[in-house]
Amino acid sequence: MTDIFTALADPTRRALLDELADRDGQTLFELCGRLAMKHQINSSRQAITQHLGVLEAVGLVRTRRDGRYKFHHADFAPLRAVSGRWPIPQEDP
Repeated sequence: MTDIFTALADPTRRALLDELADRDGQTLFELCGRLAMKHQINSSRQAITQHLGVLEAVGLVRTRRDGRYKFHHADFAPLRAVSGRWPIPQEDP
């Protein structure tokens, strides 16, 4: 199983999370368009689907079906759990 660090190591997956953070609940078609326009990532829909699968496997993306459409939603709870594992000390002013 892929861990969260491996999932985040790929720039395309980080761009997908950026797009879902910007506008949650997008279809594959919408995500592919936004990746091409904003990030100059022209991967195939199959490649983007595989990236979304990796993000889903580590809990960073959830999907919801509505008829023939599948909507992708970001879930940043796993990142909060990782960042909470090692508290960052506050600097003295």
